[in-house]
Amino acid sequence: MMDTASSPMSLQNQKTTFQDLPEASPKPYKKGFVATLMGASTPSFKEDNYFVSLLRSSERKALQELKDKLKASFDDSPSDASMWGIPLLGVGGDERADVILLKFLRARDFRVGDALHMLLKCLAWRKEFGADTILEEELGFKELEGVIAYMQGCDREGHPVCYNAYGMFKDKEMYERVFGDEEKLKKFLRWRVQVLERGIKVLHFKPGGVNSLIQVTDLKDMPKRELRVASNQILSLFQDNYPEMVARKIFINVPWYFSMLYSMFSPFLTQRTKSKFVISKEGNAAETLYKFMRPEDIPVQYGGLNRSSDLQNGPPKPASEFTIKGGEKVNIQIEGIEAGATITWDIVVGGWDLEYSAEFVPNAEGSYTIAVEKPRKMGASEEAIHNSFTSKESGKMVLSVDNTASRRKKVAAYRYVVRKSSTI
Repeated sequence: MMDTASSPMSLQNQKTTFQDLPEASPKPYKKGFVATLMGASTPSFKEDNYFVSLLRSSERKALQELKDKLKASFDDSPSDASMWGIPLLGVGGDERADVILLKFLRARDFRVGDALHMLLKCLAWRKEFGADTILEEELGFKELEGVIAYMQGCDREGHPVCYNAYGMFKDKEMYERVFGDEEKLKKFLRWRVQVLERGIKVLHFKPGGVNSLIQVTDLKDMPKRELRVASNQILSLFQDNYPEMVARKIFINVPWYFSMLYSMFSPFLTQRTKSKFVISKEGNAAETLYKFMRPEDIPVQYGGLNRSSDLQNGPPKPASEFTIKGGEKVNIQIEGIEAGATITWDIVVGGWDLEYSAEFVPNAEGSYTIAVEKPRKMGASEEAIHNSFTSKESGKMVLSVDNTASRRKKVAAYRYVVRKSSTI
């Protein structure tokens, strides 16, 4: 386990000041939808209220009216009105059912007739599609697991996070294998629903609990034309049958042509859905995701510390976050390492593009500093560093990240474990 008592840590910052350079006056321009989203501040998400006692009187009235109309629609078979194992017409009232019904009402601005129509269509679709048993199916998309769409980690508020990355389909052979004909497309849609249902399974459906997901969509290398049909069907299917299941939709690595892409699927989205969008241009993935998630929950390919293989060892170990300003060098000093102890560390800087090194400094006078990792330039797309070192004498480990050649502030994180020698 981490021995923070015997291995204290400190950060040292060294600043290099840039000379002020004259800047050209920017030309005025009219912000478009995407530019507005990119420039917007990032408010902390607040889960919708599902406490019936805190609803407006008109909302409570709408909820009761929806229950009455739903009961009339299933008068002969009330057990058929259920979702995710939750009876919507349970005797005595079920707060879990209230959460689901409120999602349909909010999706239709508390218009009871429209909410009922949406709910009945969704119940019919779930029965026809076999959504309640889809988690038991083996659909044969092992090569897409953890690559195209997958659940991994949670945000800072505990919402499960679903990642989507379709860049793999720029390969024509892969595209044909998955979307080559209508039957293949239907099978992919079933798999995509299966991934979503996997995330919904861990939701609380409880007032005050976690009742929605976070979706992160990576647009890097996404073949916009080829995926048009599949994208539209996925969006339509999710919006019709999974109302208010997404707390926030984060787009990362957004290319310049996103405006055209957005206009393509915008007609399929409600205004409420659009209001949940967060847009992050290419190269800013880590900076954006750190606002919503802890680095140990963010996949390594997006500037985090979470490797899918690590999940086999239980919950991810917490990391410490810090920022590196432009023109700054940060030294992380991990002290109190005893002779024979092994230190293992992970460190990452979002969008690296700076110099990194690691050295062990013995306590004894006259001992030489050991260059564990010689200074080297880290590329912008490199993943987190994972390394270990066993000391022959007591001392401290110094991890250095040198951003003095850049003006850009960067987010970063690290964690470490010190294991003492078992030799007596």
